[in-house]
Amino acid sequence: MLIREWTTPAPRPCDQTQRRKRYERDLAGNPFEAWRETCSALHLYCQVVGKYRLARTPWVNHSWHATFYVNARGLTTSLVPDASGIEITFDLSRHVVIGEASDGRRVEMALGPMSVADFHARFCELVGRLGGTPEFDGRPNEVPDPIPFQDDRQIRPYDAAAVTRFFRALVAIDGVFHRFRTGFTGKVSPVHLFWGSFDLAVTRFSGRPAPLHLGGVPGLPDEVTREAYSDEVSSAGFWPGGGGTDFAAFYSYAYPTPNGFADEQILPTGAYFDQKLGEYLLAYEVVRKSSNPEATLMSFLESTYRAAADAGRWDRAALECPIGHPLLPRPLDRKR
Repeated sequence: MLIREWTTPAPRPCDQTQRRKRYERDLAGNPFEAWRETCSALHLYCQVVGKYRLARTPWVNHSWHATFYVNARGLTTSLVPDASGIEITFDLSRHVVIGEASDGRRVEMALGPMSVADFHARFCELVGRLGGTPEFDGRPNEVPDPIPFQDDRQIRPYDAAAVTRFFRALVAIDGVFHRFRTGFTGKVSPVHLFWGSFDLAVTRFSGRPAPLHLGGVPGLPDEVTREAYSDEVSSAGFWPGGGGTDFAAFYSYAYPTPNGFADEQILPTGAYFDQKLGEYLLAYEVVRKSSNPEATLMSFLESTYRAAADAGRWDRAALECPIGHPLLPRPLDRKR
């Protein structure tokens, strides 16, 4: 859905210029290859913290209990039900991991060049100092050639400027994903970051069960995969790179993939269906260089969702609603 189709006035030219500049400074000059090793390190550090949250938090459908959320500092676990209640935050501007307990205790550890084993040991110490239980599975998931955290002693670089640019990109993308999420009255996921695949995602559900997933996702137990894909979905997200691409990209897929999905007309120009990955891709650069990045991204989200819903014969009339706006309650459809 393009900006001009929204019911609120289009942003003033100065606002659009400021928003475009925000995208230009986010990942501009941050090609994936230039910070690949730092990105890989950050991904694994997030897995360490994610495994802690996973071990302490009761299961929620589709693994939603395990994810991180974008906040004003970087990425947060939200409150983990351990000890008095513990929250872990990756501050990606100051480059520290912050642990806070509801009893007032607070511990920080610096992010910088180190090994995964060092990060793992320091993080376990941090949790212990907060009164928590630093006991969790010590193996990464969904990465090639996984090495247990405590055995991964290779010193990894940490490009702080690149990490901050990544964070700024997440903030910009998170806002558009949240807006897209409001246009659906059916079941829809939070906007959250999966630390296993290291992607920011939002998922809409048709309301119908899906065929049993075959599993076989590398580094992920089949029972987890099958529960995650127990229902029909249209899912969209953002990779910084490395999720099957060597560039930062937005993606959109459907499960199960309906006949004709790959042949739909998708916006904007530059989006395409990747046969190997089985999903639509849109390079971040296309969005960044457009005259209105938010509208360009929204057009990708809306058109790929429509492709999945139409090809999959979803009951769109019962599931969709206008995009939400501040202070305006969603109007009820009396016919329903």
